[in-house]
Amino acid sequence: MPRNRKKTAVQNNMSIEKKLWEAADSLRKNIDAAEYKHIVLGLIFLKYISDSFEILHNKLKKGKGKYKGAKPEDRDEYKAENVFFVPPSARWSYLCSRAKLPEIGKDIDSAMDAIERDNPSLKNVLPKVYAKGNLDPLNLGKLIDEFSNIDMEATKDRSADVLGHVFEYFLGQFGIAEGKKGGQFYTPISVVKLLVEMLEPYKGRVFDPCCGTGGMFVQSEKFIKEHQSLVNAISIYGQESNQTTWRLAKMNLAIRGIGSSQVKWNNEGSFLKNEHPDLKVDFVIANPPFNDSNWSGNLLRKDGRWKYGVPPEGNANYAWIQHFVYHLAPKGIAGFVMAKGSLTSKSSNEDVIRKNLINADLVDCIVNLPAKLFLNTQIPASLWFLRRGKTRRKKEILFIDARNFGRLINRRNRVLDDKDIKQIADVYHNWKEKSKTYKDISGFCSSISVSKVKELDYILSPGRYVGLPEEEDNFDFSEKFNSLKSELEKQMKEEAVFNKRILENLSRIDYESAEPKKQ
Repeated sequence: MPRNRKKTAVQNNMSIEKKLWEAADSLRKNIDAAEYKHIVLGLIFLKYISDSFEILHNKLKKGKGKYKGAKPEDRDEYKAENVFFVPPSARWSYLCSRAKLPEIGKDIDSAMDAIERDNPSLKNVLPKVYAKGNLDPLNLGKLIDEFSNIDMEATKDRSADVLGHVFEYFLGQFGIAEGKKGGQFYTPISVVKLLVEMLEPYKGRVFDPCCGTGGMFVQSEKFIKEHQSLVNAISIYGQESNQTTWRLAKMNLAIRGIGSSQVKWNNEGSFLKNEHPDLKVDFVIANPPFNDSNWSGNLLRKDGRWKYGVPPEGNANYAWIQHFVYHLAPKGIAGFVMAKGSLTSKSSNEDVIRKNLINADLVDCIVNLPAKLFLNTQIPASLWFLRRGKTRRKKEILFIDARNFGRLINRRNRVLDDKDIKQIADVYHNWKEKSKTYKDISGFCSSISVSKVKELDYILSPGRYVGLPEEEDNFDFSEKFNSLKSELEKQMKEEAVFNKRILENLSRIDYESAEPKKQ
């Protein structure tokens, strides 16, 4: 087969997301991925709201049924249907007609401004970066052409689903492209899926106080749709300290039709300025920054959230944990990612806090995750599940070790497949419901009493309980590094004191030898 025909055959088998990614990435040229993502994701969002607008606009123009007598250019008609109003100069068809012109960048920036003026919920959300000098108008026009090739006729009214998948896929690809920095705004989809499948947020209030681009919320809504429940049964609450990331979250949620009025931004963050101080929720789902030393802990020593102990100033892990617990309703459950060192740490009061959480019977399940799941860190990670008001499995904790699960997608990154997620989630649900199908499996899962955990000094490493080598399970690079660093600093101080004494003695000897002897 000729080479070009082979390439075409491969492309035909690719998903829309992958085809568009390849096309968009080829047009990036010398633009950094961190900057380029706003250009691309902004265009996807613009196409989404324009497509949604056009679908309703055509129905209003036809004026049949409930749309009889409707006015196609009346903004209230769109507000009533929860559709963004798109003014004529911002509609995709208009921008397509100008895609080959040198001023297309200015046209798109103007379109973004116009959309924000007509839709207050999008104020200060949309990117206006298209007229920058480093963005070639020719490539920008080609990018518009590529996104115009999404076959909306074939998908009918499913444009939001198609573009939602594209948006989500691009977020992941940009996260990989940015590496460590990308991990700060994006939680890998397989980790989010696992959290959601284990939590089962069918209905109620869902809260993520470090929400990134809103991936936890998107999966929660997806979970409900897949289980044929009502999307309106969930209320979303969130907070994000990075404004750029918050903007991506607002677009990500809007493209899925998820209300985001309670997803707040401030640059002080959840600890210093809690946007939802009185909120009590059914579900907390989060991936906070690991081992954050810059969390302003010195300003919060007497905060009312620290019911189980004051967290150390130099590490926010146990501050996040108690922040999550603080926001739980009487029957609420929290599922979150945490650095693995938090399971064993004995420094700066963290062991006391962990002991108090365990004795309060809040710890429901601990999952040991495989390495290389996260884009921004190689620090080993775990999942914690904390539950208030346990009715079953009182004074018991389920330990799951999934370090050998998943598959590598490249040298640096691993993903959990759907079968891995199902296996882990099923074990948790069967254990929680005291199903007869649950049983301890050596090397994988074990149900352990709190009294047994107490005997092992309140350590929460799954390997200690499921039958894996203890030394392998407990190794934590970050904690080991800090320990060695402290020991080195101690030795250097001792050496400095020793050297000072030697110099003082030498000076005294020199002085005494220089002094004339008495006759």
